[in-house]
Amino acid sequence: MTPILDGPTTMSSARIRLALLALALGGFGIGSTEFVAMGLLPNIAHDLLPQLYATSSDDANAQAGWIISAYALGVVVGAPTIAAVAARWPRKKLLLWLLVAFTVGTIASAVAPTFQLVMLARFVSALPHGAYFGIASLVAASLMGPGKRGRGVAFVLSGLTIANVIGVPAITWIGQHNGWRIAYLVVAAIFALTFVAVAFLVPWQAGDAKATMRNELRAFTRLQVWLALLIGAIGFGGFFAVYTYIAPIVTTVTGLPEASVPLILIVAGLGMTVGNILGGRAADHSVRNSMLLFFAILLVALAALWLTASTVVGLVVSVFVVAGACSALSPTIQTRLMDVAHDSQSIAAALNHSALNIANASGAALGGLTIAAGLGYLSPIVVGAILAVAGILLALLSFGIDRSRERRGVDTGVVHAQRPDPIPVD
Repeated sequence: MTPILDGPTTMSSARIRLALLALALGGFGIGSTEFVAMGLLPNIAHDLLPQLYATSSDDANAQAGWIISAYALGVVVGAPTIAAVAARWPRKKLLLWLLVAFTVGTIASAVAPTFQLVMLARFVSALPHGAYFGIASLVAASLMGPGKRGRGVAFVLSGLTIANVIGVPAITWIGQHNGWRIAYLVVAAIFALTFVAVAFLVPWQAGDAKATMRNELRAFTRLQVWLALLIGAIGFGGFFAVYTYIAPIVTTVTGLPEASVPLILIVAGLGMTVGNILGGRAADHSVRNSMLLFFAILLVALAALWLTASTVVGLVVSVFVVAGACSALSPTIQTRLMDVAHDSQSIAAALNHSALNIANASGAALGGLTIAAGLGYLSPIVVGAILAVAGILLALLSFGIDRSRERRGVDTGVVHAQRPDPIPVD
């Protein structure tokens, strides 16, 4: 990797890689805190909703899913708010404060005594989520250099995908054997470690001196920004409708023991890791083609899961492909948002995670409704397929508007973000 120069100061390739790893470690912590509840959902339901669980474990699991929705809603609220308010902050300083908030919020999630307080703690602990990924993605894109924005975004997101290979299964195992509260304390320790890594390894980078809240909020006046958000918010819900209830699918539909849940989570995490790499590279070549391709793969994989979830091979292969396709869509959608947001780059980078967590909340909620209605644990897969089809239609609409404007010689509104100023070594 080419060193970044700033006058007489040179930032070595090794230093750049360490800085990227520190940023990815934050993604690892976020992936762990966001997804560990999926594997521990029955444990959380049993502990926080004992009376309901004794009457109906299905109803208790469905209600416990609202903890996941509360986290998702916290991301939706926090991402644009923090990104707009703090766009002028030095980026390293903002990242450190966000990591403090993550650590405190996750500890609160572990010690809150009631279901309602745990929901509140999950909402609060999610507020920094989108802003962290947004700001870290901008820093990573700057470190990677021109023409590699998709790969810079994917590198930060790689922490999240690796969390699903290593962190989530391991922490799920810890939670199954020592209690789900201990699992969240482990996640809090990861955030504390990330704080130290970012403090020592990430170079200082100034915020955007020209950014104002008004300029950042202008992103919401652009049709293509709204369409990109809807693509993520609706289309990505297909993944969360399934992944939220992966534990009962494994144990009830496939008939595997509870000890198999972490292994299936590893399969999903491997799919996410592969998909994230492919999605980042594909986005640098063609956002349009890669988005449509990965949505099509997602739809086929959901259909395969619905047909074969009762078999171990079908479950494993389908979960891998579903997770991979969705993970590939994430850097693609984020790149699309940054393309159409003009100079509102901070909020655009963060808004992707608002959209994906609307998908998280809606997917978990809709899947829970179908289960509570007695339609079984395969019903969220059908919900997921419907949402994926809607995502494809929205993508086709968005790109169709681009083509129509191009034919008429009208500015499409797609502006590829330029590389920020070189980053000095602090």
